[in-house]
Amino acid sequence: MNPAGRPIAPPEPLDLMFQALADPARRGMVERLTLGPASVSELAAPYAMSLSAVVQHLQVLEASGLVASQKVGRVRTCQIRPGALSLAEQWISARRTEWERRLDRLGQYLADHPEDEEGDLR
Repeated sequence: MNPAGRPIAPPEPLDLMFQALADPARRGMVERLTLGPASVSELAAPYAMSLSAVVQHLQVLEASGLVASQKVGRVRTCQIRPGALSLAEQWISARRTEWERRLDRLGQYLADHPEDEEGDLR
């Protein structure tokens, strides 16, 4: 419950994805996984952090839907979920399209009203 006594809504998938990608170590792990599956130890190698900390980062990536893992024997292997970034790509693309439209309209307005460019803001 929040302070107003209302239930707190679960985070949206897009929020979880951006939260997961906000950390440079997690972005690095995702980048490594774009090359193919890797064990937790392989993902931990470039970082000066404990294996436990790496596992916590991977849990955030899994919760966001970006990464899937599978344990075979004593080895946990992680991989990128195909199409996982499509939700973020769609959101960014929609924002880009809207801003391009707005800037195109502004450009057209400025082309149609060149006298306004000379600082006459009346």
